[in-house]
Amino acid sequence: MKTILVTGGAGFVGSCLAMGLRRLDEGTRVVALDNLKRRGAELNLPRLRDAGVEFIHGDIRNPEDLEAVGPIELILECSAEPSVLAGYTSGPQYVVNTNLTGTVNCLELARNHGAAIIFLSTSRVYPYEKLNALKYAETATRFALDDAQSLPGASARGISEAFPLEGVRSLYGATKLCSELLTHEYLAMYALKGIVNRCGVLTGPWQMGKVDQGVVVLWVARHVYGGSLQYIGFDGQGKQVRDILHVDDLLRLVAYQMDHIEELSGQTFNVGGGPEVSVSLQELTTLCQQATGNTIDIAEVPENRPADIRLYITDNARVAQMTGWRPERDPQAIVDEIARWIKDHREALRAILA
Repeated sequence: MKTILVTGGAGFVGSCLAMGLRRLDEGTRVVALDNLKRRGAELNLPRLRDAGVEFIHGDIRNPEDLEAVGPIELILECSAEPSVLAGYTSGPQYVVNTNLTGTVNCLELARNHGAAIIFLSTSRVYPYEKLNALKYAETATRFALDDAQSLPGASARGISEAFPLEGVRSLYGATKLCSELLTHEYLAMYALKGIVNRCGVLTGPWQMGKVDQGVVVLWVARHVYGGSLQYIGFDGQGKQVRDILHVDDLLRLVAYQMDHIEELSGQTFNVGGGPEVSVSLQELTTLCQQATGNTIDIAEVPENRPADIRLYITDNARVAQMTGWRPERDPQAIVDEIARWIKDHREALRAILA
């Protein structure tokens, strides 16, 4: 491929994928387009430049910004308003215009250039009421899914692509699901090539974690800089569970998908850490204490936040069967690497992560 456009290319996921793809093929032009709205994205600009990635300051809400890139062969759609709480405490305009209208603009760009598209969606497309109704057990440190469930696509291995989609999921999840549907319609109607990846919790160095997005980095950062945290919801015990995926593991999958776009086109994959790379907040706290040597105060808030879920683990069986891909980084390695990154850039990151 001569030119790859990475939207959201100065964000955490976009920048890591853009630089990784550039390393894999230095003869390819990789363009990162980003509106730099998220705090900390500006820190990635020198990193992109040093990696040989071209940066364009633009917004996917503006078709003119996308067309300024020129001819392209692939769009890696990483742009998003990523907060599940978007729209609950403010108006819905930004999350809808970015996550839905922006995707339409990217699809139109793909149509105009005959380009392939890899769309990064989210596990939050699955309705939270159905997820919270699943049968589970409770251990000393976490909730765990029972193997026998009444709903399809759910087991002790996690949530597969067969899980029902009927129900509410948050504006964030709804805009991403709508974008998935539109992507498949464009692929069929205009004979384009493309793949949808429903990602779980992505993490790694250079993620600017906040309360509503980037929980692993947030947890590590508070242990490095000091301060307090909260176990929010589900009785405030910190037993809610997510699987986590290092962004470099995602890079390996995306690179494979690019090389096999013809045979994989039209597929939707659940992509995450799976049961082996999952943690509860309690367990994450222990990992952070081990990585930093620090202990901080963590308050208990029993009440749930809007659209919150007790546990989500990705069933990677389908993507593993069709690509051979599996995550390689375990939770301890992920937390240790993030802790080293924060300590190595302690002062530069203080204003954002502290």
